Amino acid sequence: MSVKTKICGVSTPEAVRAALEGGAGYLGFVFFPKSPRNIGPDAARRLAEPVRNRARVVALLVDPTDAQVDEVAQGLRPDLIQLHGAESPARVREVAARSGAGIVKAVPVSEAGDLAPALDYEPVVEHLMFDTRPPKGSATPGGTGHSFDWTLLSGRRFKRPWFLAGGLDPWNVREAVETSGAPMVDVSSGVERGPGLKDPALITAFLDAARRA
Repeated sequence: MSVKTKICGVSTPEAVRAALEGGAGYLGFVFFPKSPRNIGPDAARRLAEPVRNRARVVALLVDPTDAQVDEVAQGLRPDLIQLHGAESPARVREVAARSGAGIVKAVPVSEAGDLAPALDYEPVVEHLMFDTRPPKGSATPGGTGHSFDWTLLSGRRFKRPWFLAGGLDPWNVREAVETSGAPMVDVSSGVERGPGLKDPALITAFLDAARRA
């Protein structure tokens, strides 16, 4: 698979199995109470056991406290922590040092100028992620099912490998990759049959489509 793939917000053994069998390189577990994909550290740890050594385990946190970072780092032992809030580069560095995990920093995008902060995060992260900026007043920072203008990323070069996220699904991921040049893609609501309910068949279809991108 030339385009690397991440299935985010998995919460059932069936979703984990479909992601692994389909060749996903990253599986994300969401630790954010306002999300329909929220999961506890104990449940995430059990689901992550078959993932280890087959794909990378990612914990998604939003503006976490030190206590939350410690709980997830010790309970799940993730390979990566995805920070999806307003964390500054200094805070990102602190979380990396505290957890011992690599960092994926999500950057919200709605216009070209939104890409500029990525340069400040490059020295302190393993991966960047460009996700759709949520509407004003949204209770969650991602997982809205909406995409942004993929041409904003066309021809752009970054020092870290990056994910394209936001509104991707089995039917548009190939176009998204071709338009943006994304080396990695992340999907959540686009493989669900309802809020937080991952559909194994849609996961398989997404991974098949990404493989052909």
